[in-house]
Amino acid sequence: MSSSNAWRLDREADGIACLTLDRPGTSANSLSRAVLVELGEQLRTLHSDPPRGLIIRSGKNSGFIAGADVREFTAFRSEADALETIQNGQRVFAQLEALPCPTVAAIRGFALGGGLELALACRYRVAVDDERLSLGLPEVQLGIHPGFGGTVRAVRLLGVRAAMELMLTGKPVRAERARAIGLVDRLVSAAELEGEAHRILAQGPPRRQAPLPDRLLNLPGLRSLLRSSLEARVARQARRDHYPAPYAIIDLWVRYGARGQAAYDAEAHSIAALFSSETARSLVRMFLLQDRLKSLGGKSAVPLKRVHVIGAGVMGGDIAAWCALRGLEVTLQDREQRFVDPALKRAADLFARRVRDPAERAAALTRLRADVAGAGVSTADILIEAIFENLEAKRALYAQAEPRLGAAAVLASNTSSITLELLAEQLQDPGRLVGLHFFNPVAQMPLVEVIHSAQTKPEPLAAAMAFARRIDKLPLPCRSGPGFLVNRVLFPYLHEALYAAGEGVPLGVIDRAAVDFGMPMGPIELSDVVGLDVIVHVGEIITRELGREMPPYTQRLRELVAAKNLGRKSGQGFYTWQDGKPVRAPHATAPPEDLADRLILALVNECAACLREQVVADADLLDAGVVFGTGFAPFRGGPLNYARTRGISAVVARLRELEARYGKRFHPDEGWSAGAGNLLC
Repeated sequence: MSSSNAWRLDREADGIACLTLDRPGTSANSLSRAVLVELGEQLRTLHSDPPRGLIIRSGKNSGFIAGADVREFTAFRSEADALETIQNGQRVFAQLEALPCPTVAAIRGFALGGGLELALACRYRVAVDDERLSLGLPEVQLGIHPGFGGTVRAVRLLGVRAAMELMLTGKPVRAERARAIGLVDRLVSAAELEGEAHRILAQGPPRRQAPLPDRLLNLPGLRSLLRSSLEARVARQARRDHYPAPYAIIDLWVRYGARGQAAYDAEAHSIAALFSSETARSLVRMFLLQDRLKSLGGKSAVPLKRVHVIGAGVMGGDIAAWCALRGLEVTLQDREQRFVDPALKRAADLFARRVRDPAERAAALTRLRADVAGAGVSTADILIEAIFENLEAKRALYAQAEPRLGAAAVLASNTSSITLELLAEQLQDPGRLVGLHFFNPVAQMPLVEVIHSAQTKPEPLAAAMAFARRIDKLPLPCRSGPGFLVNRVLFPYLHEALYAAGEGVPLGVIDRAAVDFGMPMGPIELSDVVGLDVIVHVGEIITRELGREMPPYTQRLRELVAAKNLGRKSGQGFYTWQDGKPVRAPHATAPPEDLADRLILALVNECAACLREQVVADADLLDAGVVFGTGFAPFRGGPLNYARTRGISAVVARLRELEARYGKRFHPDEGWSAGAGNLLC
């Protein structure tokens, strides 16, 4: 046996060698520069003294290999530096592919990015058939594409259709899909993984190749014909100037057909150039900020096994369902059973979509129970109040529930706008109250604002942060204040859209200006999605607390709400909704030249105010909260990162221009000034 820092080589009696990656001090394996150098050294040993076959496996229970070490991406000093790292990785994987013996990747759990590229360089892949299996090439989500030969080997193995699906979407595939497209050769139980790896090496079946139709599609003439349909498909999701990586993947394939050394060389130069782009820098930044949010959810002294949710409406019911899906015991309370039943139906639909195994799906359903009498209050580790946004109603609920709560239990509110100071005024123990502000739809939105006030005790705050991570959400600690962070910065953006609508700008044109900037949807559509009743009610609370005015066009919202036209949930709002999508009248009108700035800088200016007031601790957390809570254009790295990239002085100057034209709502916040501006660095 020989050993290195991360790799261990074992030679077995039957002549098979096992190369195990177990990177010290980490919970998951990743491919740092040092790990790749060590792999190259091990492969040179195997080339000089080849075994009968080689199994590559992970020493981690968490999975195979998560990919490259993303933190190292931030250390690239230049495009040439990135190119050198990529080419070194390509050479190591070429060494693996060229070994004079059969090779198999034995995969359990995840194999992502560079981890899957390593598996693609092996002759065979055997994987454990369970819910944990996740195989993917998610590099486009970081503004890049596979760089260790993946754009070549994926097409060669799977064919262009399956390979492009994997690379252009960045979405991982699970067990059955992986076998269907040929990404894995065999699926086995965990107990059979090692034995099956030995068997496939002994049997030596032919190496898989792409299906014949895909080999025909790889002919030069057909590649050129297919380009337009591939680009049109990508364009429905992302513009080339916003997200160049998927277009670069198509360009590489059309030009080189995943053949020869030229294809590998072009891949290396392409990804090295992408690393230098603002998109990649911003997306890598967001990836690392996501890790930071995860790290904030530490351990809790409270066990956090039993959750009681009061309020079975859309938010409360969906919070309860999500908690049950993540393994917690949940009781759901409302005034009558008829209010709980729709939430249980939505939960069953969620479990059907998310859980493949029937037994696990049944277990999730068992964990969620209706509790009209509220018996679960006394045994709950955390009680989440999710009733309508009314101060007196919430206080009345707390007066009934607080005396029944266990001494260590956490009392939480899903309030979206009411400050903790007001909510806690009549509590026996104001320090136990925290805010847990989820976003709609709960199953899709990753962020939870964890709200605290000066009264909040450290123990319930720590428990709330840990709870958010326990249910696989990103906790963002926020100081109590009007609208907290996300709603506070979102409403100036939504209200500016209403100002523009009041000036006669067509609604579809307003949305187009925001989408052209990079927002996932425009503010008018977003208002319909949130619900116009919520937009009016919460908007009034926040603007009143901040001493501001509602836009005149709000009267139109009130008329729509009075007519029960609430947006997507009622089928009619600003737009008519069909099959969950808005029906828009076509508009050839171009957005006014300053409309995008009006919308975006209204939001960005409010971000400077929130940072100045320390609603969150620093600019990075603010950017993370706004991106993960609102979908703010991720490729711009967050609103404050966008301001820095554009130039703080340029942003302030533009705000002053808008103030002169539209009024004091665009007055640059004091947070942009020289003293407070240091916070933005």
